[in-house]
Amino acid sequence: MSAASRETLPAYLAPLPRRLEDLALRYAWVIVAINLAGTAFGFWYYRFQLAGTPLVMWPFVPDSPGATLFVALSLAAWKLDYDVEWLHMLAFFGNIKLGLWTPFVQLVLNGPGGIAAWLYWFLIVSHLAMTLQSFLIYRYAKFSVSAVAIATIWYGFNDLVDYFEPLVGEFHHTFLRAELVNGALDHSLRAHDLAAAAAVALTLAATFLALATRIKKLEGGDDGSLRGPESIEEVATHD
Repeated sequence: MSAASRETLPAYLAPLPRRLEDLALRYAWVIVAINLAGTAFGFWYYRFQLAGTPLVMWPFVPDSPGATLFVALSLAAWKLDYDVEWLHMLAFFGNIKLGLWTPFVQLVLNGPGGIAAWLYWFLIVSHLAMTLQSFLIYRYAKFSVSAVAIATIWYGFNDLVDYFEPLVGEFHHTFLRAELVNGALDHSLRAHDLAAAAAVALTLAATFLALATRIKKLEGGDDGSLRGPESIEEVATHD
């Protein structure tokens, strides 16, 4: 993508400095490795909740590890010159949504009690970093309407089974310490409603940002993105 086409995007769609974007894309494989490590940690973190969840609902439980896996695969696909728009949009939605939802839950609902201080702040900082890396994706993705629709349906369905209508067993949202009462989870507490409201709001926000990016790219004459070796060479040579 040329610098001119980037300039058609307002700051809320491309908030990272150009040099930081270029640096991140130049070392995309490092970011892929970091996200894969985060994915492995995330599945370990969810191990007890997964153990108590019916197997058929496992895909809907570890949301943050799923988002880091999506962005790792998205960056890898771009580096290998594969155009997988639905994957790019799952990564975009997931990293914005979970990158902001988790800090909200930790800071506003859960608080630091009941968890080691290092883990508490690691969860907050690492998830905020997830949000930042989502704003790299516009550099190589088209943000096609069909791909945005797939991501909206996926994360909208997640919200449904997480907070409103579990298909099998209990609600499938991330374990909330704020719901823990005398050793049992109480989903009737206000914390459940606030977590649900944040999740739905962030799904809607990600949908808006994705469609706004699509529109602004088209308005700027950028109906797609630079691909594979061509885009890698631009990132490597940009000063």
